[in-house]
Amino acid sequence: MSATSWTTVCPVERLVPERGVPALVDGTQVAVFRLTDDRLFAVQQRDPYSGANVLSRGIVGSRGETPTITSPMYKQVWDLTTGECLDPSGKEPEALRRFEVTVEDGLVLVRA
Repeated sequence: MSATSWTTVCPVERLVPERGVPALVDGTQVAVFRLTDDRLFAVQQRDPYSGANVLSRGIVGSRGETPTITSPMYKQVWDLTTGECLDPSGKEPEALRRFEVTVEDGLVLVRA
């Protein structure tokens, strides 16, 4: 599969708002999130601080209007729209890789 192809993750109605799901996209583990306003985001599943593939189990929240994900491991916080680390919890900030995500015919598609 080429890096420009889309991978079907699941039907959009299966994504519970404010909860993440893991997916394998072009050989890469990805965390996909649906917000209460139906916006979708996809970021790397690997927590850069712990090395564990756990970000789909993180806490979805916000800082003002900015949607965020907080690691379930060491509680670093990232901006879901940019991947920027907003709170590195005393460590050097490390951004998350983001992935394109869309809905087509009711299916969530992610591109690496």
